[in-house]
Amino acid sequence: MKKKIVCGTLAAVLAASMLFGCSSNSAASSGAEGQTAEAAQTESGDKLKVSLLVTGSFGDKAFNDSAQAGMEKLQADMGDKVEVQMIEMGNDKTKFEGSLLDASDSDADVIIVGTWDMKEILENVAQEYPDKKYIIFDTDVDYTLGDLSNVYSMSYKQNEAAFLAGVLAASVTSSDMEYANEDAVIGFVGAKDTAAVINDSAVGFIEGAQFINPDIKVLVSYVGSYVDSAMAKELALTQYSSGADCVFVAAGPASVGVIEAAAESQKYVIGVDSDQALAYEGQPEANYIISSAIKGVGDSLYNSIERDLAGELPYGEYEILGLADGAVGLADNEIYQTVVPEDIRNTVNDAKDKILAGEVTVDSAYGMDEATLDGIISSAQ
Repeated sequence: MKKKIVCGTLAAVLAASMLFGCSSNSAASSGAEGQTAEAAQTESGDKLKVSLLVTGSFGDKAFNDSAQAGMEKLQADMGDKVEVQMIEMGNDKTKFEGSLLDASDSDADVIIVGTWDMKEILENVAQEYPDKKYIIFDTDVDYTLGDLSNVYSMSYKQNEAAFLAGVLAASVTSSDMEYANEDAVIGFVGAKDTAAVINDSAVGFIEGAQFINPDIKVLVSYVGSYVDSAMAKELALTQYSSGADCVFVAAGPASVGVIEAAAESQKYVIGVDSDQALAYEGQPEANYIISSAIKGVGDSLYNSIERDLAGELPYGEYEILGLADGAVGLADNEIYQTVVPEDIRNTVNDAKDKILAGEVTVDSAYGMDEATLDGIISSAQ
């Protein structure tokens, strides 16, 4: 990735955030109505007020921290044009709708939410507030349900980043790197087997590994949760003890359990969502995180607001962002550069170039029938 995402603390969030004033403000009309946010700002003299609501909390060393970093960068770079507020909604799903309604009743111009947990809620709330604009990331909305012309939705081709993670893991396991063993065995620990976004990573990872070695064994386990780090750790420890020397984790906040398991087992791990090695900078765990399959959530949110200000964000539409958009990829940090040999890094780069050139197409779990998905996973066992 071109940018490195550095995780902040909640205190940093509060310092970077600006509470909205109580004075009334006419929200900028949606792109479908033809008036740009920038034009509305000129007329009112107000900054564009952007509110980010996250499920869970900041400090997850993954998804939310990436979103937070993007908002902090937005405030730092465009503070003369925007005001940013960031809100943690916690893990109680019964409160998500109330939080979105509160934000919609505020003087926020653009309200950002993310993931499938907010999909149905946003589909209902956005229609009640046609003068507000909404951005939802890592999922789409069903635009046939009504007038959702004020909603821009985007998700990511995590299968492409996972493919590169598979190329990396398969190359590492057959290398003479310090913690690699002689077995061509690697692992995948995902959050839920019912989540298409997680299975998309599983499919990409397996195909990337088989791109290097068709006979490689990929152990696949699911936590059943995004937050159960203890279970994630137990599953990873089992994979490491079963011969895996590199495990790719796609389990949100629960990913920390896999990273703990890697450090205890002295084996390699590939993180997810943000550059997780940076989140553990200065700690022993960082030495085992050879890279991370990044979703540039923060960058994509930053770019979305930048496009909104220019009147170019296509509200009422859904976009899928991948390698070609710079939205996904592998973390390229000091650990990756020093721990992973140059020939393996070159192999990963070659695979990336082939995807970009259209020479390699990575299958997606989205729209894939269960039998096909099961076949891909079982073929690697």
